[in-house]
Amino acid sequence: MVELFVGKWKMETSDNFDDYMKALGVGLATRQMGNMVKPCFHFAVDDQGVVCMKSQSTLKSTEVKFKLDEEFDETTADDRKTKTVVTLENGKLIQKQTWDGKQTTIERTLQDGKLIVVRLCKCVL
Repeated sequence: MVELFVGKWKMETSDNFDDYMKALGVGLATRQMGNMVKPCFHFAVDDQGVVCMKSQSTLKSTEVKFKLDEEFDETTADDRKTKTVVTLENGKLIQKQTWDGKQTTIERTLQDGKLIVVRLCKCVL
């Protein structure tokens, strides 16, 4: 099922991204730049089931490799060091990041041929 996400996706809109970055403690200047960029997302899966997820923009590019349902260490675009698990639930790719007693959930779904990303932040657990 994760194969449905394989390909290149261009971000068109990013609702509430500024509020998400504020909740993470990202400074104003970085938030302003982050709100202006429209990254491309690339998903690939190798024959061992390792998913490669890349985000590329003029501001910053990141890449993570993981297997579904297995925890891994991630350094996020804003330099947080997280323990991350990505699962596939009801057609949604759900990425849960934890660090310093906080948690972020990023849900990715496909709707009408578009990648939809929803970010949720629990900054106090």
